[in-house]
Amino acid sequence: MSWFKLNKLKRQQRASASENKATTLADVIQVYSQSSDFTQFTMDAIQLRYHLFYLRTLVDPTTLQQDILTHLIKSKALTLHELKRELPIDSIHIVQNDKELNTYLLTGHVCIHPEYSDFPCLCVPAQVEESREISIPEVEFSVVGPKEAFVESLDLNIYLVRRRLPTSNLRIEEYEVGSLSHTRVAILYIETITNPELVTVVRNRINDIDFDHISDSSFINQLIEDSSQSPFPLLIDTERPDRVASVLAEGKVCVLTDGSPSAITGPTTLVEFFSSYEDYFLKWHIASIFRLIRLFSVLFSIFVTPMYVAVLTYHPELIPQDLLATLTLSRSAIPFPPILEALFLEVTIELLREAGARLPTKVGQTIGIVGGIVIGTAAVEAGLTSNVLLIIVALAALASFTTPVYRMGNTIRLIRFPFILAAQLWGLISLVLLFCYLLVHLLTLQSLGRPFLHPIYPFYWKDLKDSFIRLPFTVQAERPSHLKTGDKLRFQPKKAQTKDDIDEGM
Repeated sequence: MSWFKLNKLKRQQRASASENKATTLADVIQVYSQSSDFTQFTMDAIQLRYHLFYLRTLVDPTTLQQDILTHLIKSKALTLHELKRELPIDSIHIVQNDKELNTYLLTGHVCIHPEYSDFPCLCVPAQVEESREISIPEVEFSVVGPKEAFVESLDLNIYLVRRRLPTSNLRIEEYEVGSLSHTRVAILYIETITNPELVTVVRNRINDIDFDHISDSSFINQLIEDSSQSPFPLLIDTERPDRVASVLAEGKVCVLTDGSPSAITGPTTLVEFFSSYEDYFLKWHIASIFRLIRLFSVLFSIFVTPMYVAVLTYHPELIPQDLLATLTLSRSAIPFPPILEALFLEVTIELLREAGARLPTKVGQTIGIVGGIVIGTAAVEAGLTSNVLLIIVALAALASFTTPVYRMGNTIRLIRFPFILAAQLWGLISLVLLFCYLLVHLLTLQSLGRPFLHPIYPFYWKDLKDSFIRLPFTVQAERPSHLKTGDKLRFQPKKAQTKDDIDEGM
């Protein structure tokens, strides 16, 4: 973060030097007059003549006409303070310098000042309030549970969270990030639960950001995570307000960004990336089985193709006799070694994925299905690959889609290739060595200063109740220990397990 601090300090020094130069109101108007959407005109009130200017693409014409011009023409005010009291609008500001004026002008304010005068001037909010309607989650869709997702409006997203957490302890801190975009960023946490040190870490990292344009929460995610060199995502981004409310109740922190339909939550652990929020809407037996299936699918997706290459290249004695004949027959006409055969199919699968993702929805789905069938069949008939490997690669690709978090799914796709190359080097020995390296790498990772492999390392057996499996809610009375929350209990376990039935004798 020191690099960000150094750049930010230099930028502040340059800004301070420029502020020392006197800038009049006429200078500001002259600068904005070069833009085609800049509008200015004069209007006579009862006592004074006012000069109004604004950016019409940012201002709501209905608000301008009904709430500003209609009252301004009838105004008897002699000063800006009197005019501020007469206008029926909240959050009106009297600005004294060009820096404040630029901020309000670029956020949809109408600026008013008496004609032939300099600062101060009155900035009246009249911004266009347009945002996408609340819709169902597209990435984290669930059959059971709420069907609401975040949109691109920060205020509306905060409303979705507040509606699920109607408590006075919910704290919202708002910041402005981006020297050009001036993007609003909000930190959400529950004061009585969240560890103050965790809030300080997030607050400092956001304050240290020195970037010109922030267009999405993905930028914030990459700029505040603990390690930018790791391919593993260290923070979870979600489009579900109910999931955000749940993690806030656990004692975590959420970051919302204006213009982004997703929220960032942390700190996170590795096992959280393989748990779907829909698990909490199902019976714990079923949810636990689904989690184990996802974990097995991830391991299968990473290791099945490298194992194929390693066994056929170095360890054919490990192949059962009944299966050896099938593999020999399928590879009898293949002119390439297993490594090239595997890389060809894996790259082909990735090409189909990218093509399907970049095309329109219906066309992309057609390309993925039809393209996979046609290319796979043609490759086998042409003798470029074996039908056994085609099935293995297809199953590995299918298994990778079981990962609930999209960013972790991309990581699984990426780390499969180093294992395939390692399998060609020394077979199973190189696979074991690379796996040990991967394990050491995971042990060193942290999420907002908390261990990424919790509760495996450091080991906390109490936190296993909601990791690889999900136990009933009645045994999940304590919040995760690694968060070091202020209030460690979510409820009284004895009271939760008590079931009072109606007295049959009454």
